[in-house]
Amino acid sequence: MTQLTLAKAQTIISVGLAHAREKSFAPMAIAVLDARGVLKAFAAEEGTALRRADIAIGKAYGALSMGVGSRTLGKRAAERPHFISAVNNAIGGSMIPVAGGVLIRGDDNSIIGAVGVTGDTSDNDEAAALAGLAAAGLTADPS
Repeated sequence: MTQLTLAKAQTIISVGLAHAREKSFAPMAIAVLDARGVLKAFAAEEGTALRRADIAIGKAYGALSMGVGSRTLGKRAAERPHFISAVNNAIGGSMIPVAGGVLIRGDDNSIIGAVGVTGDTSDNDEAAALAGLAAAGLTADPS
């Protein structure tokens, strides 16, 4: 059974940040949550905006809460804004429905956690998450 260990969470962060530097992205913040939504690991580069931790966690938490990546949540927000607003209220206002929140799937396709990345464009945030997950040997589900 695939597990989201602290070592893998730290790999997600270190490789995600290295990817961001290699591509000259803006300063990034990366949060890794376990399947319960508990913060497993977090890092923010120098120069990130004040509330980037909350945004990274919100992208990951929203993905966990709804069982789909935050890119899909963004599409749903455009199509059904009242529904996403209601869900956001139901989960305490902590959902950020834009790309950069990626689910982590186990060998049996169960959700074992999520990564949230913020700092650059949403597409670049998601790319950093995917790079970190690949390096950690974990299955990413950005849907």
